[in-house]
This record gives sequence, C-alpha cells and structure tokens, in this order.
Amino acid sequence: MRIAMAQISSGTDPQANLAAVAAATERAAADGARLVVFPEATMCRFGVRLGPIAEPLDGPWATGVSEIAARHDVTVVAGMFTPDADRVRNTLVIAGPDGSRIGYDKIHLYDAFGFAESRTVAPGDEPVTFDVDGVTVGVATCYDIRFPALFTELAARGAQLIVVPTSWGAGPGKLQQWQTLATARALDTACFVAAVGQALPSDPELATSSAPTGIGHSQLTDPFGSVAAAYDDGEHIGVHDIDPDVVDKARAALGVLANRRPIAQSPAPTTN
Repeated sequence: MRIAMAQISSGTDPQANLAAVAAATERAAADGARLVVFPEATMCRFGVRLGPIAEPLDGPWATGVSEIAARHDVTVVAGMFTPDADRVRNTLVIAGPDGSRIGYDKIHLYDAFGFAESRTVAPGDEPVTFDVDGVTVGVATCYDIRFPALFTELAARGAQLIVVPTSWGAGPGKLQQWQTLATARALDTACFVAAVGQALPSDPELATSSAPTGIGHSQLTDPFGSVAAAYDDGEHIGVHDIDPDVVDKARAALGVLANRRPIAQSPAPTTN
C-alpha cells in the first residue's frame, strides 16, 4: 500500500487549511497514494479559542474533507475539532473514497509540559481502526503516542499500520522523545507507524509558543524499528510504500504480541 504523509503548517482559517488539504491530496493521489495522512489540528492550529472553530463530523469542514477524498479516490485522515458541551473533542476525521466518514476522539489529553489540553478538550474513550485496500489501519493522536497500551490494543484489533497525526510541542529534548516514541510504538506492536506532525511554524513567536504548534520531523517506522522515512522541520509531502507482509514477518520474529502475559494491576498512584 502506498501512503502519503502531509507535513503541513495549519493556520487559524479552516477554509484556507481545507484548501491546503485539497492541494496536498491531489498531489499525493497523483503519486499513487491510497491513504493521505495530515497532522492533528489540520482544521485550525492550537493557541486560539477552539470552541468557535469546532464543527460536527457532518458539518461543512469534514464534509469538505470527504469530498476531497472521494474526488481523488483515496482515504484521508486529518485533525479537526468537534463540539462537546462546554468543551470540544480533538477529533480525527477519517474520510473514505466511497463517501464514508468516521471519527476518532483523542483519548490521552496533553496535560504536560505546562499545557493543559483538558481545560478545553474532552477525552475520547474508544480506539478506532479502519480498512484501506485490505490493510487494517489504527489511529492515535499526538500525546497518545506516550501510551503503549493503546497501540497494543490497536494491534490486537488487527492494525498493521498505525497513523499518528500530531502537533508536537517544542522544547528541550522533545524532538528526541518524539523520535524515540515513534520507533518504540512500532516495536511494541510490530506495526508500521506513520507519525505525521505539523511543520515548524514560520512565525518565530508560534515556534516557541507554549501551545503545541508543531516541530515537523514526521517519521515512518517499520515493524522492526527501522526508520523508513524522516522529514526535517519544514513543510513536506512524501509518498511511501508499505508492505503488509513485513508485519507478519516481524510478529513471527519478535513475538511481542504473542508472548504478552497478563500483569497484575496495582492501584493508581494518588497525590495529596
């Protein structure tokens, strides 16, 4: 299967960002991509009020993504925000070539490194997989990548490829953590992992913002932990081939899924 990783830099205008999705998808489809993956917050970057931006999955923005996917006969995954009472959901819209549309709501919220995503975003609770040309694809979003149990659950549900749209926060050591985590999750699951980030913003103030506005460095890792593709921090759209047979070979060789054993659960730590 051929996939595209679209490392773009979103602004605050959803329509302009939708136009960027259209242009990148057209380019990727022309290169034979069957799946085009955009970053988290493709609809609108972090650092602004998200409530007025949020739309339901049947709203104009997600409908526009579906129309783009259908027009180019591909599946598109892109980050958006959907309404949820007094907060929003950090949602991935998954738009199929047949007009189908499902969503994944980010489960693990980024309450770390001085940022509190949960103040404005409600968490999801259900892992999601979907099919592209007979390949089962799992999805996770940004901070989810720090939680291996989600990834092993996706693998248990049949995922051979896990895509991770992201808008990574800048800071000391953060790039190294991102690269290590993307590789580790591939090894945890013997899956391909396509971790697709927002490019580093060109505005210097945004590049050093406390909001996670992106650092680039999207990475495709194979099931043996080898980095098949690694981008720099600028905008880039790359197309890459994935061989699902490598997943079977890695799972037979590594045994990490077959050899798992149940671990007794301890009470969650408490703080005073």
